Amino acid sequence: MLKLVSRCDLACDHCYVYEHPDQSWRRQPRVMAPATVTAVAERIAEHAAAHRLGVVRVVLHGGEPLLAGAARLGSTAATLRRVIGPVARLDLRMQTNGVLLTPATCDVLVAHDVKVGISLDGDRAANDRHRRHANGSSSHRQVLRALSLLRSPAYRSSYAGILCTVDLANDPIRVYEALLAEEPPHVDFLLPHANWDNPPARPDGPATPYADWLLAVHRRWLADGRPVPIRLLESLLSTASGHGSRSEAVGLGPADLVVVETDGTFEQVDSLKSAFDGAAATGLDVFRHRVDDAAAHPAIAVRQTGLDGLCATCRACPVVGHCGGGLYAHRYRAGDGFDNPSVYCPDLLELVRVVTAAPVADAPARPTDSLHPRVLDDLATGAGTAGSAAQLAAVHLALVRALLVALSERAAGDPVAADGWRLLVHLDDAHPDAVRAVLAHPFVRRWARRCRDGTAELSYLACVAAAAAVRAGVRADLPVPVRDGVVGLPTLGALAVGAERGVVRLVVDDGDVRLAGRRIAVLPSHDGAPAREDGPDGWLPVRAVRLGGDRLLLEDTDPHRDGYDLPVEPRLSGAAALGWTRRLEGAVRRIDAEATSYTAGVRTLLRAVVPLRAEPTGRFRSAAAGAAFGAVAVTAVPDDATLAVLLVHEVQHLKLSAVLDVCDLFDRDDTRTLRVPWRDDPRPVEGVLHGVYAHLAVADVWRHRPGPAAGGHFRRYRDWTDGALDALLDLGVLTAAGERFVGGMRATVDTWP
Repeated sequence: MLKLVSRCDLACDHCYVYEHPDQSWRRQPRVMAPATVTAVAERIAEHAAAHRLGVVRVVLHGGEPLLAGAARLGSTAATLRRVIGPVARLDLRMQTNGVLLTPATCDVLVAHDVKVGISLDGDRAANDRHRRHANGSSSHRQVLRALSLLRSPAYRSSYAGILCTVDLANDPIRVYEALLAEEPPHVDFLLPHANWDNPPARPDGPATPYADWLLAVHRRWLADGRPVPIRLLESLLSTASGHGSRSEAVGLGPADLVVVETDGTFEQVDSLKSAFDGAAATGLDVFRHRVDDAAAHPAIAVRQTGLDGLCATCRACPVVGHCGGGLYAHRYRAGDGFDNPSVYCPDLLELVRVVTAAPVADAPARPTDSLHPRVLDDLATGAGTAGSAAQLAAVHLALVRALLVALSERAAGDPVAADGWRLLVHLDDAHPDAVRAVLAHPFVRRWARRCRDGTAELSYLACVAAAAAVRAGVRADLPVPVRDGVVGLPTLGALAVGAERGVVRLVVDDGDVRLAGRRIAVLPSHDGAPAREDGPDGWLPVRAVRLGGDRLLLEDTDPHRDGYDLPVEPRLSGAAALGWTRRLEGAVRRIDAEATSYTAGVRTLLRAVVPLRAEPTGRFRSAAAGAAFGAVAVTAVPDDATLAVLLVHEVQHLKLSAVLDVCDLFDRDDTRTLRVPWRDDPRPVEGVLHGVYAHLAVADVWRHRPGPAAGGHFRRYRDWTDGALDALLDLGVLTAAGERFVGGMRATVDTWP
């Protein structure tokens, strides 16, 4: 952590740098000199070379680093990259209050690939409790302006997340909602810095108020399908599944952070400034000492010893593997230093107990037991808004993450998968948008499910990681499996390599892909630009249909696109692919015009269309599967009007599958069946639910089309839906949520003529 600036433009009353016992900032230069930056960079490069580090993270901090100005930020980043870059990959970040962020500064940050974290404590009332200017004025509007800049397409790549300090006076759900409204890639909640000599505020009432606050967020986060990574909660889930923490606030991982002040002195983690004056000092500096010298400092070395470095109370605690004794600074008490449990010990115990009660390692446990009633009611109308569809997409992504975490222990024993897992974990932290785009791909979930069931190769995890590396634009070198003569890269395409099976070494570097030192392909743009056709280099790009700002894949390369009990087409010719893309464009335009209430679901959830082989009878077929959420498989049809109906129909199945992933609508132990007019065989309750939900939408599409033929189709699907809804409601097998959901469909149908 580089303290680029030692002063701040806010006067936050909870700041550990300016408002706590250590006032050494007053003796520091206001800005780190260029010569000091160079000395720091050289020390980091020296350390990385000595220890053969693949990646080094540097955080520009303060004070407020934006006070350095755009030019100084740019020159600092350039120096760090110039000196460290030849030795190790530099993960460069900045933590800021955002008040001074401007487009010009953002241009510099994006140019130098600096990821930016913003401090925000919630809505204006919550944020203004502490984060004010020295004259008492609010900083909230300026911070929101900074977040708006980072959300914009031009600067989104530099948006790292939001840091929020817990205050019991703030409503946790309002804070959570305010943070999510800023669309952060990550959120981190911090407990206010306190210790045994200066304990945290504890109002009369509950014994664990900070745990209660965070658990309120935890419940809502789960109910929302874990729409954004929350570092503290995910760290506890990670420790529960036998893996390391992702936060210094919990877990037994060794300390891996050293601070360099503006004058070049090494210090321990700067939260120690909340303990006593000089608590963070080491007596070392970058001009005379190596990073190894700082790592060997006794106060830092003790934090490398894991369990042995904790007090006797913590060592005997059954949850110490999860909380790790809490944040080091929070253990301080005059007389015995840091040899104590955290001052938040009761809160940590309760937080660990609840969050780790259902470990992610038991996946595929569902991320939540219910949807918010408003979301369920909205989807029960048949169409549903874009917001509700986004909730279902978040549920899907959470399930994929849970499946991967559950597979990670097995991956450790597979050298190919292990390399892929390590790369994916790193990319998830450094380039979350790239990882999210790959994990949201329908067939990553299908592969993970198959892998869990023992019917797919674990080594494909390396292909998933490689695809994320391509999207992130970072260099990667790892072994990947060959299946049926190709290396599949989900969301991007496949490389034909000749050998039917085996393992090859894949190198991704700035869009180029190499196998065993031989250049194979320059990957096409994955931002929606048309992919080039197959070439002699073996690259088989996925084709994409551009639908305004949306991108729909025509998927004929993914090795896990099968599984619909219907045969899929092999790689399409260029002419055939063109025909498919034109029909898809026309079908979505028809949905926009004729079934406007279903547009949100189709555009939000549909990510890929899989061409199926035509049936000898000429019958049009389509299919969807919850295990491949986001994909629809369909045979070639003669016109976009037919295709539009099939797409709406299958997206309804996807929506209901996602609802059933997280919400019990019926008693699954009840094996009774119902007769329905659209099938000859009696159907189980789940099959009937799927049928009525899909047919309701199809009826609605025909209801809005002109002509007597459309009217006939509408009446047929309406009558099918009408009768089946009554049968479901009369059977007595629905849960309360199921009654509510089916009742919503009933109310929709009752509005039709």
